[in-house]
Amino acid sequence: MAIENTIDKSNEELSKQDFVSDQMVKWCPGCGAHAILASVAKVFPEIGYKKENFCFVSGIGCSSRFPYYVNTYGFHGIHGRANPIATGVKVSNPHLSVWIATGDGDSMAIGGNHFIHIVRRNVDVNIMLFNNHIYGLTKGQYSPTTPMGSKTKTSPQGTIEQPFNTANLVMGAKGTFFARVVDTRPGLMTDVMYEAAKHDGTSVVEILQNCIIFADKTHEDITGKDVKDDNQLLLKHGEPMIFGKNKDKGIVYRDGALMAVTIGEDGFKLEDILVHDQYRYNPGLQRMLARMHPPKLPVALGVIRSVVAPTYDDLVEEQIEYAKANDPIKCVDDLLNSGDTWEL
Repeated sequence: MAIENTIDKSNEELSKQDFVSDQMVKWCPGCGAHAILASVAKVFPEIGYKKENFCFVSGIGCSSRFPYYVNTYGFHGIHGRANPIATGVKVSNPHLSVWIATGDGDSMAIGGNHFIHIVRRNVDVNIMLFNNHIYGLTKGQYSPTTPMGSKTKTSPQGTIEQPFNTANLVMGAKGTFFARVVDTRPGLMTDVMYEAAKHDGTSVVEILQNCIIFADKTHEDITGKDVKDDNQLLLKHGEPMIFGKNKDKGIVYRDGALMAVTIGEDGFKLEDILVHDQYRYNPGLQRMLARMHPPKLPVALGVIRSVVAPTYDDLVEEQIEYAKANDPIKCVDDLLNSGDTWEL
């Protein structure tokens, strides 16, 4: 049985207010992080654990002030180190629901190695990765996800680096859960965070977030009012991949690639549209879905992958129990009197 399932359920009905901190929220007005904070406060009562069983861990960055702004246990770590700290928290106390608040710079630059390894190990934690394509806290340097050619304080002539695709990193490390949301859809955020909490293993939720000061409208080609219907594909397990303002467009697989088509045109029927299966390990298709981007294809939002695999913390617990049952050394006295001993 998964350790996650043994987290104590709350005997009292909790509300959003139970998770609202008394600290002043110091994010800029209009920052997308406010919507993320509101979604977390809304979903935590629905998850149903005791309040003291939630723990937030963060690194450094605007996103990493999160532990101050939610009324749970929390640990504000150092730059890029939230993931190993959270691993230690979960392994030392498997009965905690551990959440990590991090950014595209915090986890994919200085913390890049830790990020891929927590995913590879499949530690049962939930990673919320705020992706605003910029370093906001340090005032506007380009990050590992900044689109190539973007002009920032450290790239006045435009960046000359290819950006990371978060999903490619996660899936390349054989991640068991990856989802993507945008900060302009708080309802979708809440639903996806609930799915992440249910998942036994490392869940990564990439949140396309707006930095109103240093990268304003960086996701406008996805979230803009005039384009969002045609440029966002809301994935739902077991349902066809349909999108568009009139719900008349869909995704098909042809000649080794994904295509966006209009249902009823060029001979394409509803039966030709791919049906989403988030619970099947299908790395080829899932990577293609995660790489989709306008103008040719919409961005895939929702849970892209959620598969079952052994978790690091469960396996550690099994090894501990085995050692307890089979090791002849049961206490400190046994240890001190084991092996070669001398009396002085």
